[in-house]
Amino acid sequence: MASYEQYLLPDVLRRITRLDLRARFMVEGFLSGLHESPYKGFSVEFSDHRKYVPGDEIRRVDWKVYGKTDRYYVKRFEAETTMECHLLLDRSASMGFRSKTLPSRFMTKFEYSTAIAAALGYLMIRQQDAVGMVTFDNRIREYARPRSRRAHLGNLLSILANCSPAGYTDVSGSIHEAAALIGKKGLVIALSDFLDEPDDLEKALSHLRYRGHDVIVFHVLDAAEASFPFSGAMEFSDPETNVRIKADADAVRADYLDALADFVADLKGRCHALGVDYVQLDTSVSFDQALVSYLSNRKRNYM
Repeated sequence: MASYEQYLLPDVLRRITRLDLRARFMVEGFLSGLHESPYKGFSVEFSDHRKYVPGDEIRRVDWKVYGKTDRYYVKRFEAETTMECHLLLDRSASMGFRSKTLPSRFMTKFEYSTAIAAALGYLMIRQQDAVGMVTFDNRIREYARPRSRRAHLGNLLSILANCSPAGYTDVSGSIHEAAALIGKKGLVIALSDFLDEPDDLEKALSHLRYRGHDVIVFHVLDAAEASFPFSGAMEFSDPETNVRIKADADAVRADYLDALADFVADLKGRCHALGVDYVQLDTSVSFDQALVSYLSNRKRNYM
C-alpha cells in the first residue's frame, strides 16, 4: 500500500507553497478567492469605513459617502468564511494504467493524480482554506467534507492511501453526482483521464459551472498514451472491459495520434467555452514540476 506522504517531500512543498490557487469568479461584485495573504477569506462582508490614503484602490472608494461629506472614504471588509475546494479524483481501472514500455520510475495515472491531490490539499489547508475530496469510478465511492484544520490533511492522505484504481468509469455521471452533493460555491478540481463522451463531459462540467463553481480540469495521460512509442505487432487491451485488439503499431500510430489530438483539442475547447481551466498532463513530467508550472501561469494570468 502506497503512503502518499512520500509526495509531500520538503523540496516539493517549498516550490509549491510559494504559490496559491486563485478563484476568479464574481461574488457580490468582488473578485473572490484572491488570497492577498493566507488570512483573506473566500467571501467578504462590509465592516466599516476609513479615510482614503494614497495607494488605495479607487474601486473601494464609497462615492455615496463622498457625496454627503465631500471626503474620500474607502470601504473595509472582513473575512466571512474560507474558500472551499473539492478535489474530484478518478479511481477507475483505466487510471491504474502504466505502459510496460516506460521506466519503472514513472507513476501510473492514478499515482500521479493522487500526488497532485495530496500537494493541492496541503497547499489549500496551508492557506487556511477548506478542502474536501471525492473519489469515483462509475459513481462516487468516498466523500470527505471540506475542512480547513491541519489535522484534516491526514484524513485526505488516508483516503488516498487506502483506495486503488478499479472498476469501470463514468466520469460525467460522477461529476453530476458531485455537483449535486457540493453545496457552497467554491473551487472544484477534477483529476481524470476523462475517457468519456465529449458531449456528456461538457454537460457535467456545465453543471458545476451552473452552480457557480470555479473549475479546473487536470487531464492526466500516461506518457505512452501521449506519445505512442510502440512498434511492430502489438495486442492492446482495455483495462476496464478487457477487450483486446491486435494491431501493427507502426501502421496505426499516425491515426492514433491524430485521434488523440482531436480529442484533446475538443475537450480543451469545450472547457474554455465554459470558463473552465484545462490542463493536459502526462506522467513523463514530474508532478511537482507540472503543478508549479500551472500554478505560476494561473497566478500570472489572474492577478
